[in-house]
Amino acid sequence: MRRPVVIGVTGGTGSGKTTVAKQILSSFPDQEVLMIEQDSYYRDQTAMPMSERVKRNYDHPFAFDTELFLQQLKSLLSYLPVNKPVYDYTNHTRYSETVRIEPKDVIIIEGILILEDQRLRDLMDIKIFVDTDSDVRVLRRLVRDIRSRGRSMESVIEQYLSVVRPMHLQFIEPTKRYADIIIPEGGKNKVAIDLLVTKIKTILQERRVEDQKTKKA
Repeated sequence: MRRPVVIGVTGGTGSGKTTVAKQILSSFPDQEVLMIEQDSYYRDQTAMPMSERVKRNYDHPFAFDTELFLQQLKSLLSYLPVNKPVYDYTNHTRYSETVRIEPKDVIIIEGILILEDQRLRDLMDIKIFVDTDSDVRVLRRLVRDIRSRGRSMESVIEQYLSVVRPMHLQFIEPTKRYADIIIPEGGKNKVAIDLLVTKIKTILQERRVEDQKTKKA
């Protein structure tokens, strides 16, 4: 039985991986492609007081509900819809609402640790690592967290030095060896993105041809 093509896009915080994934997605306005962010699968911490939530290590594999992520991805691979969780970065827990996701022929999964778990890697057809210098990444994270996530500059810097950087070196950087493609400079690398879009379009066209042959048979 045919299943969707899964493309994994990873890299360190602020590397531009989300930009890369969104640029690929925007090249398919006919909705043949969907994107799922690993961040949506941060664990539900509603029962935990805020004083404890802010102390959690959100760059460690244990911060994610990988079992749910795998379960929902496998459902999409079987062309079944799922109710994806939505994460509230300001309150460090999930919203009560979910988002219904319909299956598509191409699934992009994006996140800092998607190549860390072999079970996820085994479901991917193309694995991409977005590689950006650490000084650029930390500045991007600083701007993002202050503007979009209600953080202070001091808290972002402290978290980066004490948690984010060590976790990157321990869990994220080593997964580069699993990548099929390494993209330097993230969303600014138009050549790499165009090549990926062309590859995806080729896959979709081949499937259309197969479907036509099947209908005629």
